[in-house]
Amino acid sequence: MFTTIARAASTALMVALLTGCSTVPPTTEERDELLQKAEAERQEWKKVDPDMEAFVQKRYGFAFFPEITKGGAGIGGGYGRGVVFEQGQHVGYADLTEGSFGLQLGGQKYSELIVFQDKFAFDRFKRNPMDFGANASAIMATSGASTNAPFTDGIAVFVRPLSGAMAEATISGQRLTYAPK
Repeated sequence: MFTTIARAASTALMVALLTGCSTVPPTTEERDELLQKAEAERQEWKKVDPDMEAFVQKRYGFAFFPEITKGGAGIGGGYGRGVVFEQGQHVGYADLTEGSFGLQLGGQKYSELIVFQDKFAFDRFKRNPMDFGANASAIMATSGASTNAPFTDGIAVFVRPLSGAMAEATISGQRLTYAPK
């Protein structure tokens, strides 16, 4: 069991390191596939919290990551690509690279939505890179989660588990990189 988890964690870390250099998918087909995957996952989010879409549309912009793969055994990492929208228009792509250190074991996949409250927060994100430290917290995407979502520095973060399990008590951070389409 430990060997399987260690392999999953190592694979996730290697994927993060190897693909972390390319924010924009290299081919038109891969860009279209990412956009379709993001739209399909957003439909799943709507089933979980029907008010989420209205919450997002009232804000200046958002970055949506349909699948982030994460793993760890002492040292962990994760990676995912997403799509970026500004005032309802698809304007670019982003990638999310995560690193962690501490008590952790496992592997998981999740989707993440980062909502930008205003133009100032969105422009800060676009200037690259944006780091989320230990003080950033994400809200689990559940029914009603968007109703009272707090913004920290103009940003609200939501996550929805997709598969896997991970136990952790870590110091971690996420780095976001933006590229226009």
